[in-house]
Amino acid sequence: MKVILLEDVKSLGKKGQIVEVNDGYARNFIFAKKLGVEATPKNLNDLKLQKAHEDKVAAQKLADAKAFAAELEKVQVVLKIKTGEGGRLFGSISSKEIAEAAKKQLNLEIDKKKLVMPNPIKAVGTTMVPIKLHPQVTGELKVVVQEA
Repeated sequence: MKVILLEDVKSLGKKGQIVEVNDGYARNFIFAKKLGVEATPKNLNDLKLQKAHEDKVAAQKLADAKAFAAELEKVQVVLKIKTGEGGRLFGSISSKEIAEAAKKQLNLEIDKKKLVMPNPIKAVGTTMVPIKLHPQVTGELKVVVQEA
């Protein structure tokens, strides 16, 4: 019997796959636990429509991420911090501070976890900070650190 899986089933397949199983296994385990439905023409058409909708939503998210990345290229965040000799900062600028400054200055919601900063900023000047907006899209935000 052909079955469309509604959930991931260990050693059988992933959600959305069509698999061939024994009739008893399908009736007693898969259908009983609502892990899948029989692969009737109506259910196959529903699966096809659902996949088309998921593809459309994924394409929209990708387009939104690209648009947001383009918007980030045009703006900059200015942070003022106390400095010592030679332009060295007292402390450092972390991703949390950059996210808060972007919210205040630009009214942009940026998750601090999406900022790709291996080390905090420790010097005065301009730094381009990459932001992981989507698995395929990385934008850059210009961060300007000035003496207070």
